[in-house]
Amino acid sequence: MSLVHKLFYDLPGRVGSALSWVPLLLARVAVGWTFMNTGWGKLHDLDKVIGFFQELGIPHPEIQAPFVASIELVCGTLLFVGLFSRIAALPLVGTMVVAIATAQWENVDSAASLFGLVEFLYIVIFLWIAGSGPGPIALDPFVEKLLRRSDESAVSSVRSFA
Repeated sequence: MSLVHKLFYDLPGRVGSALSWVPLLLARVAVGWTFMNTGWGKLHDLDKVIGFFQELGIPHPEIQAPFVASIELVCGTLLFVGLFSRIAALPLVGTMVVAIATAQWENVDSAASLFGLVEFLYIVIFLWIAGSGPGPIALDPFVEKLLRRSDESAVSSVRSFA
């Protein structure tokens, strides 16, 4: 193997593999923090959010505004800590689809303009998290271990009883 191959292909591949969990962690923590804070902010200024939702023509804004704010706060917090991440990402996809359809659709005249929306980028990140899970630095792996132990002890109890 040549020095060029080692420096430009082998070494970066090894480093990339060893650190492959970092981008997912950073994305999950960043969007989790962002939505946790936007949800908190919306809940503490509901009148303004309700007014904005009325301007957009969203039906029942007095119900929708606290609902969306709560989704952002709860699901953002779950993503931030990495708990039930695959599930928590999905309602956030829904909120971003609605945001594009109501607040941004007039700005969309091509695929390029759709792909340029921050809301679309959030959808991509949420789908990545829903598909990949939270990564190793999260609460989900610990919960899975606890559930596995609980299942194993339940199965062994049933076997010893029978």
